[in-house]
Amino acid sequence: MNSESLEEINAPEAGDTAPYIGWERRAVIDLSAIRSNVKQVMDLVAPAKVMAVVKADGYGHGAVQVAKAALEGGARWIGCAHVAEALALRDAGIEAPLLAWLHTNDTPFEKAISAGIDLGVSGWDLDLIAAAAQAVQTPARIHLKVDTGLGRNGSTMADFPGLIERAAKYQSEGLLRVVGVFSHLAVADEPDRPETDIQLAAFDEAIDMVEAAGFDLEMRHIANTPAILSRPDTHHEMVRLGLGLYGLSPFEGESPATYGLRPAMRLMTKVANVKKVTLGQGVSYGLRYQTTAETYLALVPMGYADGLPRVATGAPVTINGKTYPVRGTIAMDQCVIDLGPDINPNEFLGAEAIIFGEGGESVTTWAHAANTINYEVVTRISPRVPRFYVEGTWGEAGE
Repeated sequence: MNSESLEEINAPEAGDTAPYIGWERRAVIDLSAIRSNVKQVMDLVAPAKVMAVVKADGYGHGAVQVAKAALEGGARWIGCAHVAEALALRDAGIEAPLLAWLHTNDTPFEKAISAGIDLGVSGWDLDLIAAAAQAVQTPARIHLKVDTGLGRNGSTMADFPGLIERAAKYQSEGLLRVVGVFSHLAVADEPDRPETDIQLAAFDEAIDMVEAAGFDLEMRHIANTPAILSRPDTHHEMVRLGLGLYGLSPFEGESPATYGLRPAMRLMTKVANVKKVTLGQGVSYGLRYQTTAETYLALVPMGYADGLPRVATGAPVTINGKTYPVRGTIAMDQCVIDLGPDINPNEFLGAEAIIFGEGGESVTTWAHAANTINYEVVTRISPRVPRFYVEGTWGEAGE
């Protein structure tokens, strides 16, 4: 556990190592949970390798810090959506194998190839990557992506033979090397649906086509977190660990603890105001809520500009070990919770308010209140919320 006081902890997201004294809101990231989650999955999928997916700034947790912790935990690869994300990791000193797979015609392929970043290829991008490889006089390492049913990126099955043929031509010219083939599952978080089996059959067919063309593949990968946890037949040589890396469950009604996963983020702030109001007091914009009795309202200084879903009325906030509901519309910078009539306001003003995480309710409860998924709730936490990195539980840190 860090020996530094939590009142004098750095704000790494700002790129400033000067002590940040005091705090109003923070997302506390337990890096030991990241390592633990990687090790838990490694035990499950061995001998397959683990790719830690840190796109979208590490699902809001901090891409650089999470990537380093994941590698320390045993991950062998790091995955990003965009080349720009992967280049930022290289700039931060991360030398592990990296894969980026979502491109446009403005993607800096030359920089990616020079930085040793593997590239996912859907079809249209192959010519640009080959041209970039020729420009930097370095063969590109590519993973052919096939669309087995998700309908997003990747070559269709109908076009895949043509993509293989074009890739073979470029490989014979020394411009690239096909090292992998991959796809993405659409409904693995609903294990009883038949579409996953259909996708896996298509993926097997695509693998057969690539191998028949003579490519010496290093890896085949299709398993996301739900498939990692529920479909051992999807693991192949590598799995892509996204949501589970951050200690969250992809399955409705199932706790991450069921799979030995530990949530890494704790989002919290401090109560900014407490006041007693009468029956019928309107709360927040639109006055969509009125108090049903005399009560105390607390002002929590986090809102949708900090990443809280505006529609999450009724979501839980935990103060002094007890959970209270958000009332009224969540505003840009703040929301209001109802403490009830029987409290001592002096015990609440300035008290820690846990939005979710250790000591409070789960991310998933906020997702349910907003009619969304836990992926979105953590990923949307705004950059104006400082990230603080600790080792071990918050309770061990002291104050």
